[in-house]
Amino acid sequence: MKTRVGIIFGGRSGEHEISVRSALSVINAIDRRKYSLVPIAIDKEGHWLNPFRSAELFPDDVRVDLLNGIQGADGAFGLLPDRGFNGMTSLAGAEMPSIGLDVIFPVLHGTYGEDGTVQGLFELADIPYVGCGVLASACGMDKSTMKALFREAGLPICKYASFLRSEWESDPDRIVGEMERSLGYPMFVKPANLGSSVGVSRAGDSVELRRAVALAAEYDRKIIVEEALTMREIECAVLGNEYPQASLPGEYIIRDKAKSFLDYTEKYAGTGNNEFIVPAPISEELTEKVREMALAAFKAIDGSGLARVDFFLRSDNGMLLVNEINTMPGLTDASGFPKMWEGSGRSFTDVLDTLISLAIEKHADRARNKTTFNSNH
Repeated sequence: MKTRVGIIFGGRSGEHEISVRSALSVINAIDRRKYSLVPIAIDKEGHWLNPFRSAELFPDDVRVDLLNGIQGADGAFGLLPDRGFNGMTSLAGAEMPSIGLDVIFPVLHGTYGEDGTVQGLFELADIPYVGCGVLASACGMDKSTMKALFREAGLPICKYASFLRSEWESDPDRIVGEMERSLGYPMFVKPANLGSSVGVSRAGDSVELRRAVALAAEYDRKIIVEEALTMREIECAVLGNEYPQASLPGEYIIRDKAKSFLDYTEKYAGTGNNEFIVPAPISEELTEKVREMALAAFKAIDGSGLARVDFFLRSDNGMLLVNEINTMPGLTDASGFPKMWEGSGRSFTDVLDTLISLAIEKHADRARNKTTFNSNH
Protein backbone atom coordinates (compact mmCIF):
# COMPACT_ATOMS: atom_id res chain seq x y z
CA MET A 1 0.00 0.00 0.00
CA LYS A 2 1.26 3.46 -0.86
CA THR A 3 2.07 5.97 1.85
CA ARG A 4 -0.37 8.89 1.58
CA VAL A 5 1.42 12.22 1.84
CA GLY A 6 -0.35 15.52 2.39
CA ILE A 7 1.57 18.23 0.52
CA ILE A 8 0.78 21.54 2.24
CA PHE A 9 1.89 24.65 0.37
CA GLY A 10 1.22 28.34 -0.25
CA GLY A 11 0.61 30.01 3.07
CA ARG A 12 0.05 33.44 4.57
CA SER A 13 3.57 34.63 3.87
CA GLY A 14 5.58 36.86 1.60
CA GLU A 15 7.08 33.63 0.25
CA HIS A 16 3.71 32.23 -0.92
CA GLU A 17 4.66 32.01 -4.60
CA ILE A 18 7.97 30.32 -3.87
CA SER A 19 6.14 27.74 -1.76
CA VAL A 20 3.85 26.90 -4.69
CA ARG A 21 6.89 26.43 -6.93
CA SER A 22 8.63 24.28 -4.30
CA ALA A 23 5.54 22.08 -3.94
CA LEU A 24 5.39 21.57 -7.70
CA SER A 25 9.04 20.46 -7.70
CA VAL A 26 8.33 17.99 -4.89
CA ILE A 27 5.29 16.61 -6.72
CA ASN A 28 7.24 16.18 -9.95
CA ALA A 29 10.20 14.47 -8.26
CA ILE A 30 8.61 12.21 -5.62
CA ASP A 31 8.41 8.47 -6.29
CA ARG A 32 4.76 7.93 -7.21
CA ARG A 33 5.19 4.17 -7.03
CA LYS A 34 5.63 4.53 -3.25
CA TYR A 35 3.54 7.60 -2.43
CA SER A 36 0.07 8.90 -3.20
CA LEU A 37 -0.26 12.66 -2.83
CA VAL A 38 -2.98 14.92 -1.50
CA PRO A 39 -2.44 18.62 -2.37
CA ILE A 40 -3.50 21.05 0.36
CA ALA A 41 -3.03 24.74 -0.40
CA ILE A 42 -3.28 27.62 2.04
CA ASP A 43 -4.18 30.88 0.31
CA LYS A 44 -2.70 34.29 1.11
CA GLU A 45 -5.54 35.03 3.55
CA GLY A 46 -4.86 31.82 5.49
CA HIS A 47 -7.79 29.75 4.17
CA TRP A 48 -7.13 26.04 3.76
CA LEU A 49 -8.25 24.82 0.33
CA ASN A 50 -9.57 21.37 -0.47
CA PRO A 51 -7.56 19.11 -2.82
CA PHE A 52 -9.63 20.10 -5.86
CA ARG A 53 -9.05 23.82 -5.46
CA SER A 54 -5.45 23.22 -4.38
CA ALA A 55 -4.65 21.25 -7.52
CA GLU A 56 -5.90 24.14 -9.66
CA LEU A 57 -2.74 26.05 -8.71
CA PHE A 58 -0.66 23.61 -10.78
CA PRO A 59 -0.43 22.98 -14.55
CA ASP A 60 -3.29 20.94 -16.04
CA ASP A 61 -1.34 17.71 -16.44
CA VAL A 62 -0.19 17.80 -12.80
CA ARG A 63 -3.69 18.71 -11.59
CA VAL A 64 -5.36 15.80 -13.40
CA ASP A 65 -2.72 13.38 -12.13
CA LEU A 66 -3.07 14.54 -8.53
CA LEU A 67 -6.85 14.27 -8.48
CA ASN A 68 -6.93 10.81 -10.01
CA GLY A 69 -8.54 8.61 -7.39
CA ILE A 70 -9.76 11.42 -5.14
CA GLN A 71 -13.55 11.34 -5.27
CA GLY A 72 -16.03 13.89 -3.97
CA ALA A 73 -17.39 17.39 -4.30
CA ASP A 74 -15.78 20.78 -4.15
CA GLY A 75 -16.72 21.98 -0.68
CA ALA A 76 -15.44 23.58 2.52
CA PHE A 77 -12.21 22.08 3.76
CA GLY A 78 -10.23 21.78 6.94
CA LEU A 79 -7.78 19.55 8.76
CA LEU A 80 -8.90 17.80 11.93
CA PRO A 81 -7.70 14.87 14.07
CA ASP A 82 -9.39 11.56 13.35
CA ARG A 83 -11.86 10.06 15.79
CA GLY A 84 -9.20 8.13 17.63
CA PHE A 85 -6.88 11.14 17.69
CA ASN A 86 -4.27 8.91 16.11
CA GLY A 87 -3.51 11.06 13.10
CA MET A 88 -4.83 13.81 10.90
CA THR A 89 -7.70 13.47 8.44
CA SER A 90 -8.58 15.91 5.70
CA LEU A 91 -12.29 16.67 5.51
CA ALA A 92 -14.40 18.34 2.81
CA GLY A 93 -17.89 18.13 4.21
CA ALA A 94 -20.45 15.35 4.07
CA GLU A 95 -20.25 15.00 0.28
CA MET A 96 -16.56 14.16 0.25
CA PRO A 97 -15.11 11.09 1.95
CA SER A 98 -12.44 11.76 4.54
CA ILE A 99 -8.89 11.29 3.33
CA GLY A 100 -6.53 9.70 5.81
CA LEU A 101 -2.98 11.05 5.72
CA ASP A 102 0.06 9.06 6.82
CA VAL A 103 2.55 11.91 6.81
CA ILE A 104 2.53 15.65 6.15
CA PHE A 105 5.07 17.44 3.96
CA PRO A 106 4.69 21.14 4.84
CA VAL A 107 6.34 22.80 1.84
CA LEU A 108 5.79 26.18 3.47
CA HIS A 109 8.30 29.01 3.56
CA GLY A 110 8.30 31.96 5.91
CA THR A 111 5.70 32.94 8.49
CA TYR A 112 2.80 30.66 9.44
CA GLY A 113 4.54 27.62 8.03
CA GLU A 114 8.29 27.59 8.60
CA ASP A 115 8.17 29.28 12.01
CA GLY A 116 6.88 26.50 14.26
CA THR A 117 3.21 27.44 14.09
CA VAL A 118 1.98 24.72 11.75
CA GLN A 119 4.48 22.28 13.29
CA GLY A 120 2.66 22.76 16.59
CA LEU A 121 -0.59 21.82 14.87
CA PHE A 122 0.95 18.59 13.60
CA GLU A 123 2.33 17.80 17.06
CA LEU A 124 -1.13 18.19 18.58
CA ALA A 125 -2.65 16.00 15.88
CA ASP A 126 0.08 13.39 16.47
CA ILE A 127 1.01 12.90 12.82
CA PRO A 128 4.47 12.51 11.27
CA TYR A 129 5.66 15.58 9.36
CA VAL A 130 8.73 16.41 7.31
CA GLY A 131 11.25 18.88 8.65
CA CYS A 132 12.27 20.57 11.85
CA GLY A 133 10.15 20.59 15.00
CA VAL A 134 8.48 23.51 16.75
CA LEU A 135 11.56 24.80 18.57
CA ALA A 136 14.02 24.54 15.68
CA SER A 137 11.52 26.00 13.22
CA ALA A 138 10.80 28.98 15.46
CA CYS A 139 14.48 29.63 16.22
CA GLY A 140 15.48 29.13 12.59
CA MET A 141 12.84 31.62 11.44
CA ASP A 142 13.83 34.42 13.81
CA LYS A 143 17.22 35.62 12.56
CA SER A 144 18.03 37.42 15.82
CA THR A 145 17.35 34.38 18.01
CA MET A 146 19.12 32.14 15.51
CA LYS A 147 22.30 34.23 15.63
CA ALA A 148 22.23 34.23 19.43
CA LEU A 149 22.17 30.42 19.38
CA PHE A 150 25.01 30.33 16.85
CA ARG A 151 27.06 32.62 19.06
CA GLU A 152 26.33 30.40 22.09
CA ALA A 153 27.55 27.39 20.07
CA GLY A 154 30.82 29.18 19.33
CA LEU A 155 30.11 29.72 15.64
CA PRO A 156 31.51 32.89 14.05
CA ILE A 157 28.87 35.37 12.83
CA CYS A 158 28.83 38.90 11.42
CA LYS A 159 27.99 41.98 13.48
CA TYR A 160 24.25 42.62 13.75
CA ALA A 161 21.58 44.46 15.71
CA SER A 162 17.81 44.13 15.91
CA PHE A 163 14.88 46.24 17.03
CA LEU A 164 11.08 46.22 16.99
CA ARG A 165 8.88 48.05 14.52
CA SER A 166 7.24 49.86 17.44
CA GLU A 167 10.65 51.14 18.58
CA TRP A 168 11.34 52.45 15.09
CA GLU A 169 7.98 54.17 14.84
CA SER A 170 8.39 55.87 18.21
CA ASP A 171 11.96 57.11 17.71
CA PRO A 172 13.50 56.49 14.27
CA ASP A 173 16.31 59.02 14.81
CA ARG A 174 17.58 57.08 17.84
CA ILE A 175 17.55 53.81 15.90
CA VAL A 176 19.41 55.34 12.96
CA GLY A 177 22.08 56.71 15.31
CA GLU A 178 22.51 53.35 17.05
CA MET A 179 22.85 51.48 13.75
CA GLU A 180 25.41 53.98 12.46
CA ARG A 181 27.50 53.70 15.64
CA SER A 182 27.35 49.92 16.03
CA LEU A 183 27.52 48.80 12.40
CA GLY A 184 28.37 51.68 10.07
CA TYR A 185 27.54 51.91 6.40
CA PRO A 186 26.90 50.00 4.27
CA MET A 187 24.51 47.62 6.01
CA PHE A 188 21.75 45.18 5.13
CA VAL A 189 18.24 45.54 6.55
CA LYS A 190 15.94 42.52 6.73
CA PRO A 191 12.65 41.37 8.25
CA ALA A 192 13.76 39.11 11.10
CA ASN A 193 11.22 36.41 10.22
CA LEU A 194 11.25 35.94 6.46
CA GLY A 195 13.39 34.47 3.69
CA SER A 196 13.88 34.32 -0.09
CA SER A 197 15.35 37.86 0.11
CA VAL A 198 11.82 39.28 0.58
CA GLY A 199 11.95 42.77 2.12
CA VAL A 200 15.76 42.87 2.13
CA SER A 201 17.62 46.09 1.21
CA ARG A 202 21.15 47.41 1.23
CA ALA A 203 21.59 50.83 2.87
CA GLY A 204 24.55 53.06 2.10
CA ASP A 205 23.43 56.17 3.98
CA SER A 206 20.76 57.38 6.42
CA VAL A 207 18.20 58.06 3.67
CA GLU A 208 18.53 54.52 2.31
CA LEU A 209 18.49 53.13 5.83
CA ARG A 210 15.16 54.76 6.61
CA ARG A 211 13.73 53.52 3.34
CA ALA A 212 15.05 50.01 3.97
CA VAL A 213 13.61 49.83 7.49
CA ALA A 214 10.23 51.01 6.21
CA LEU A 215 10.23 48.20 3.66
CA ALA A 216 11.30 45.52 6.16
CA ALA A 217 8.69 46.75 8.66
CA GLU A 218 5.96 45.97 6.13
CA TYR A 219 6.74 42.27 6.58
CA ASP A 220 7.64 41.85 10.25
CA ARG A 221 7.43 43.44 13.69
CA LYS A 222 11.14 42.74 14.24
CA ILE A 223 13.88 44.11 12.00
CA ILE A 224 17.47 42.90 11.89
CA VAL A 225 20.38 44.94 10.53
CA GLU A 226 23.70 43.37 9.59
CA GLU A 227 27.07 44.76 8.60
CA ALA A 228 27.67 44.60 4.85
CA LEU A 229 30.78 42.64 4.00
CA THR A 230 32.79 42.14 0.88
CA MET A 231 32.42 38.40 0.64
CA ARG A 232 31.26 35.32 -1.22
CA GLU A 233 28.06 33.52 -0.25
CA ILE A 234 28.45 29.76 0.23
CA GLU A 235 25.60 27.35 1.00
CA CYS A 236 25.44 23.83 2.41
CA ALA A 237 22.49 21.43 2.63
CA VAL A 238 21.86 19.25 5.70
CA LEU A 239 19.80 16.06 5.86
CA GLY A 240 19.06 13.87 8.89
CA ASN A 241 17.83 13.70 12.48
CA GLU A 242 20.24 12.72 15.27
CA TYR A 243 22.99 11.85 12.81
CA PRO A 244 22.73 14.48 10.06
CA GLN A 245 24.83 14.62 6.91
CA ALA A 246 26.07 17.65 5.02
CA SER A 247 26.20 17.99 1.24
CA LEU A 248 28.99 19.44 -0.81
CA PRO A 249 28.77 23.24 -0.62
CA GLY A 250 27.36 25.34 -3.45
CA GLU A 251 27.76 28.93 -4.53
CA TYR A 252 25.70 31.39 -6.59
CA ILE A 253 27.93 33.09 -9.12
CA ILE A 254 26.53 36.52 -10.04
CA ARG A 255 27.62 37.59 -13.50
CA ASP A 256 26.50 41.22 -13.19
CA LYS A 257 29.11 42.69 -10.86
CA ALA A 258 26.95 45.79 -10.41
CA LYS A 259 24.59 43.67 -8.31
CA SER A 260 25.41 44.06 -4.62
CA PHE A 261 23.45 40.99 -3.52
CA LEU A 262 21.26 38.20 -4.87
CA ASP A 263 17.74 39.57 -4.48
CA TYR A 264 14.35 37.88 -4.96
CA THR A 265 14.23 38.62 -8.71
CA GLU A 266 17.72 37.31 -9.34
CA LYS A 267 16.98 34.12 -7.41
CA TYR A 268 13.67 33.17 -8.99
CA ALA A 269 12.86 35.18 -12.14
CA GLY A 270 15.27 33.29 -14.37
CA THR A 271 17.18 36.36 -15.53
CA GLY A 272 20.22 34.30 -16.45
CA ASN A 273 22.39 36.63 -14.38
CA ASN A 274 23.44 33.94 -11.90
CA GLU A 275 24.51 30.32 -11.84
CA PHE A 276 24.56 27.92 -8.90
CA ILE A 277 27.73 25.83 -8.87
CA VAL A 278 28.25 22.57 -6.96
CA PRO A 279 30.76 22.01 -5.55
CA ALA A 280 31.62 25.59 -4.72
CA PRO A 281 35.04 26.57 -6.11
CA ILE A 282 36.84 26.50 -2.76
CA SER A 283 39.64 24.37 -1.32
CA GLU A 284 39.08 20.87 0.06
CA GLU A 285 40.03 22.12 3.51
CA LEU A 286 37.46 24.94 3.36
CA THR A 287 34.86 22.55 1.95
CA GLU A 288 35.19 20.32 5.00
CA LYS A 289 35.05 23.34 7.29
CA VAL A 290 31.79 24.48 5.67
CA ARG A 291 30.28 21.02 6.12
CA GLU A 292 31.37 20.78 9.75
CA MET A 293 30.00 24.24 10.57
CA ALA A 294 26.74 23.47 8.75
CA LEU A 295 26.19 20.44 10.99
CA ALA A 296 27.10 22.51 14.06
CA ALA A 297 24.57 25.18 13.09
CA PHE A 298 21.91 22.50 12.51
CA LYS A 299 22.53 21.02 15.94
CA ALA A 300 22.62 24.47 17.58
CA ILE A 301 18.91 24.95 16.85
CA ASP A 302 18.08 21.25 17.45
CA GLY A 303 17.30 20.73 13.76
CA SER A 304 15.77 17.62 12.21
CA GLY A 305 14.87 16.53 8.71
CA LEU A 306 16.45 19.16 6.52
CA ALA A 307 17.96 22.62 6.41
CA ARG A 308 20.15 24.85 4.29
CA VAL A 309 22.93 26.74 6.04
CA ASP A 310 24.23 29.94 4.42
CA PHE A 311 27.75 31.25 4.95
CA PHE A 312 29.77 34.38 4.28
CA LEU A 313 33.35 33.89 3.11
CA ARG A 314 35.05 37.23 3.74
CA SER A 315 37.20 38.58 0.92
CA ASP A 316 39.49 40.63 3.16
CA ASN A 317 40.71 37.93 5.56
CA GLY A 318 39.24 34.64 4.27
CA MET A 319 37.20 34.14 7.46
CA LEU A 320 34.16 31.88 7.22
CA LEU A 321 31.02 33.14 8.99
CA VAL A 322 27.66 31.45 9.51
CA ASN A 323 24.96 33.77 8.20
CA GLU A 324 21.68 31.89 8.72
CA ILE A 325 19.85 28.57 8.59
CA ASN A 326 16.68 27.85 6.62
CA THR A 327 14.62 25.01 8.09
CA MET A 328 12.43 24.60 4.99
CA PRO A 329 14.68 25.82 2.20
CA GLY A 330 13.45 26.51 -1.30
CA LEU A 331 12.90 23.30 -3.26
CA THR A 332 12.23 24.86 -6.66
CA ASP A 333 14.13 24.08 -9.84
CA ALA A 334 16.18 27.23 -9.14
CA SER A 335 16.93 26.39 -5.50
CA GLY A 336 20.26 25.37 -4.05
CA PHE A 337 19.10 22.58 -1.71
CA PRO A 338 18.23 19.96 -4.35
CA LYS A 339 21.15 21.03 -6.53
CA MET A 340 23.64 20.54 -3.71
CA TRP A 341 22.42 17.01 -3.06
CA GLU A 342 22.42 16.21 -6.77
CA GLY A 343 26.01 17.49 -6.90
CA SER A 344 26.77 15.23 -3.93
CA GLY A 345 25.48 12.16 -5.76
CA ARG A 346 21.91 11.98 -4.44
CA SER A 347 18.89 12.55 -6.65
CA PHE A 348 16.06 14.80 -5.47
CA THR A 349 13.76 11.75 -5.58
CA ASP A 350 16.08 9.92 -3.17
CA VAL A 351 16.28 12.97 -0.90
CA LEU A 352 12.48 13.22 -0.73
CA ASP A 353 12.23 9.53 0.10
CA THR A 354 14.76 10.02 2.89
CA LEU A 355 12.87 13.04 4.25
CA ILE A 356 9.65 11.06 4.56
CA SER A 357 11.49 8.22 6.29
CA LEU A 358 13.08 10.73 8.68
CA ALA A 359 9.64 12.18 9.47
CA ILE A 360 8.27 8.77 10.38
CA GLU A 361 11.41 7.96 12.38
CA LYS A 362 11.15 11.21 14.35
CA HIS A 363 7.46 10.61 15.07
CA ALA A 364 8.19 7.10 16.35
CA ASP A 365 10.96 8.40 18.59
CA ARG A 366 8.67 11.07 20.03
CA ALA A 367 6.02 8.41 20.72
CA ARG A 368 8.45 6.84 23.22
CA ASN A 369 8.02 9.84 25.53
CA LYS A 370 5.73 9.27 28.49
CA THR A 371 2.77 11.63 28.71
CA THR A 372 1.58 10.49 32.15
CA PHE A 373 3.35 10.46 35.50
CA ASN A 374 3.00 7.73 38.11
CA SER A 375 3.95 9.25 41.45
CA ASN A 376 4.39 5.78 42.98
CA HIS A 377 7.53 5.15 40.90
